[in-house]
Amino acid sequence: MNHTPLDILQHTFGYGSFRDRQADIVNAVCQGKNALVVMPTGGGKSLCYQIPALVRPGIGIVISPLIALMQDQVNALKELGIRACFLNSTLSFPEVQQIERDMVSGGVDLVYIAPERLNKQRTIDLLARVDIALFAIDEAHCVAQWGHDFRVDYLRLDILAQYFPSVPRVALTATADSRTQEEIASRLTLDQDAWFICGFDRPNIQYHIRQKKQAKKQLIDFIRNGFESCAGIVYCLSRKRVEDIAQWMQQHGVRALPYHAGMSHQLRQQHQNIFLREEGVVIVATIAFGMGIDKPNVRYVVHMDMPKSLEAYYQETGRAGRDGDPSTGVLFYGMEDVVKLSQMAENSEGDETFKRHEQQRLNAMLGLCEMITCRRQALLRYFGEQLEEPCGNCDNCLIKPKTWDATEAVQKALSCVYRTEQRFGAAHVIDVLRGSDNAKVKQFGHDRLSTYDIGSDMSVDAWRTVFRQLVVMGHLQLSSSGYGNLMLTEKCRGILRGKEKIYLREEDKSTKAIKRKVKTVASPDDMPLWNALRALRKELADEHGVPPYIVFNDATLKDMIQLRPRTKTEFLVVNGVGDKKLEQFGAEFLAVISEY
Repeated sequence: MNHTPLDILQHTFGYGSFRDRQADIVNAVCQGKNALVVMPTGGGKSLCYQIPALVRPGIGIVISPLIALMQDQVNALKELGIRACFLNSTLSFPEVQQIERDMVSGGVDLVYIAPERLNKQRTIDLLARVDIALFAIDEAHCVAQWGHDFRVDYLRLDILAQYFPSVPRVALTATADSRTQEEIASRLTLDQDAWFICGFDRPNIQYHIRQKKQAKKQLIDFIRNGFESCAGIVYCLSRKRVEDIAQWMQQHGVRALPYHAGMSHQLRQQHQNIFLREEGVVIVATIAFGMGIDKPNVRYVVHMDMPKSLEAYYQETGRAGRDGDPSTGVLFYGMEDVVKLSQMAENSEGDETFKRHEQQRLNAMLGLCEMITCRRQALLRYFGEQLEEPCGNCDNCLIKPKTWDATEAVQKALSCVYRTEQRFGAAHVIDVLRGSDNAKVKQFGHDRLSTYDIGSDMSVDAWRTVFRQLVVMGHLQLSSSGYGNLMLTEKCRGILRGKEKIYLREEDKSTKAIKRKVKTVASPDDMPLWNALRALRKELADEHGVPPYIVFNDATLKDMIQLRPRTKTEFLVVNGVGDKKLEQFGAEFLAVISEY
């Protein structure tokens, strides 16, 4: 095994040079520092602990939250000739014993362990007998109670500093705001001088946020506009909705598979394997799916319901375009999402401080949906990063939203909330404004209010848009009761008294589908070679029992097309080709390239 980080990068992983701050992180961990790494999905976090684990004496121990991720990573490392394994519940006791013997004898380079197993005394006793190179805590935002994916077992990882104080710890995540960063560093006792906040921007992802109007049709229209043969992930808020959307997509000719915690482990695993190993498959899932999924060529992520926070939204959209190629994030949202998420936050087991914080995060998410300026600037600002100019690659930059003087309509809306005693949700207040004669309006005598029927000139959808934006702008708030009733805030006084004007975003009446051309290769003349390389990759992947991207990812195939190597020496120059893969696959790929 080579011993310098650059040698390992080039000869084992097949990359010519480090990207961005990778070299600084690798050097710090190699020197034994306890590091915090915040790096965008697809930025190359894994190399930041895998290479130091191979440089330093001993075994790298990787704490990873998902069994699927462990298996994926271990398969990829084995294909590179690295001695990697995992310890999790899928193994039989004899298999566990063999791995433990290999660890003690030094026959392993990297071991992936779930936090639940690490917290057992048997594991601590085992590690005490092993020479450890480092501890890597992957998906480290799970440590933080303020994080968007909190895991109780991660809280006990402070035992690493207690039992193994001299072993370096590196915590890695793609999304953590400043508060979450502080909590991760505090819980894991990380060095202040070894924080690497590498930026959050994913410029290859184009963001689109639309109001729900026949959301299923909006989804199918989007897929049919250039994404028919692409891998994608569709997120839904509930298991029932996952099943419903997956079935709808199947009926419309899309190969969609459901994934949620209510399914058997075996079926979930089967669907995930199909998604990873085959092209053009779409997973419809709750947030139970996706953390650590390494499939690099996911071309889109669609949210059919609003996520509960910007952290969750950014983490989930980041699963598209890990290969750096153009990808799309789409979100369909409505006021019913806000009410549902508010109820979930209110009914959670957290204390009042936690519930208030959850509501603030939900408000920030809603603010992103309703804004009329660059969405990427707002996203990055939330994570403490400034983008000086609008990105030019989100829906608001591509087509500037229209605004209107909504002062009179807003006065009507606020007055009606006040007249109905701030005890009702938007749906009922809109019924009063539009002069509905339904039983509930009459039951409470709201058909006799001065605000009854003063808003019949506007549609229900138009009023919903008004109320949503008033919540975002802070003129109204949802009560803490969890029932979605609207309450006035101090901020609305100036408008009610006629001293302030207010401009709102126009209701989105567009039914035009989001369209983005997916380009696979630079020239149509290259398509035959592209298809031949992909066919060979699939054949070899099936032989080895791994997803195709573990043989070579799309970027490596494109580099082959660009460089057209004819010899093994030239093939080694291709990005993503190391010594082991040259030996395993070089002759067969060179043979295919020579035909073209």
